[in-house]
Amino acid sequence: MEREPQTTAVNGLSRAAILPVIQAALKEDIGARDLTVSALIPRDQQAKAEIVAHREGVIAGLPVAEMVFNTVDPKIRFKPLVKEGERVYADKVIAFMEGSARGILSAERTALNFLGHLSGIATVTALFTEKIRGAPAKILDTRKTTPGLRLFEKYAVAVGGGVNHRMGLFDGVLIKENHLRMVSHRTAGVFGHLSAVEESVRVARRQSLKNTAIEIEVTTLDEFRKALAASADIILLDNMRLNDIEEAVRIRNALFRSRKEKRILLEVSGGITLSNVRAVALSGVDRISVGALTHSAPSLDLSLEIVG
Repeated sequence: MEREPQTTAVNGLSRAAILPVIQAALKEDIGARDLTVSALIPRDQQAKAEIVAHREGVIAGLPVAEMVFNTVDPKIRFKPLVKEGERVYADKVIAFMEGSARGILSAERTALNFLGHLSGIATVTALFTEKIRGAPAKILDTRKTTPGLRLFEKYAVAVGGGVNHRMGLFDGVLIKENHLRMVSHRTAGVFGHLSAVEESVRVARRQSLKNTAIEIEVTTLDEFRKALAASADIILLDNMRLNDIEEAVRIRNALFRSRKEKRILLEVSGGITLSNVRAVALSGVDRISVGALTHSAPSLDLSLEIVG
């Protein structure tokens, strides 16, 4: 049976926000009870166990794993043997626990699922951030996350050295291609598609709360110039060729050297890989958003081994 955990927070994530997700994951796996441990393991049997990393990676989610074990049995003692965000190598023991054998075995898979998934995200994020070391750009995540796990996954990006983009639609304006299409349809014959860029920024700024950043996605240099003229706070260069990205940076820099106005941030997305991210970062953009951090990161191979 699930019980209240002793842990009160996970590195800035509120217990109230993450506990329901952990409880749902445990219910999904254990259901009414773990039939195997109920049949084989006496209630009073104690155990010691270790979690082992079987390949190199960056560890993220140790506090989440601890909360999983403590939710099943608050008396299980969980001791991390590495720091959150630490890079480890194959066969490294990363945590030790002792307590109820039933509790440890029942919580094992759920804890490892969280820990392996978050460590995988942190590992991929660290690879991207290492690739652009020395460049002014930052690596950002996106909203391409597993439904229900966004808080966890964005936390893992931060552990890996990345920067969180908006958490959801509620905390930032990002005008994308489909928004522009709808504005174009509504204003057909009045503004035209490119003018829809300027109109969208103008309306979004008027309708939004003060100090809300207005970001707009563009796919061509013509659209970029319109967004620049509209004074969007951030311009997202989506799936643009490197030479066009470099030209956009040149135009932005020349404009703001001459006008001495507030500098518009440039973000790049689409087709970003470990092989091209450094070239993009060196173009002079400010931000590079990478959906693969969360939607394609392979889970770090971990196992729990009973040692006593």
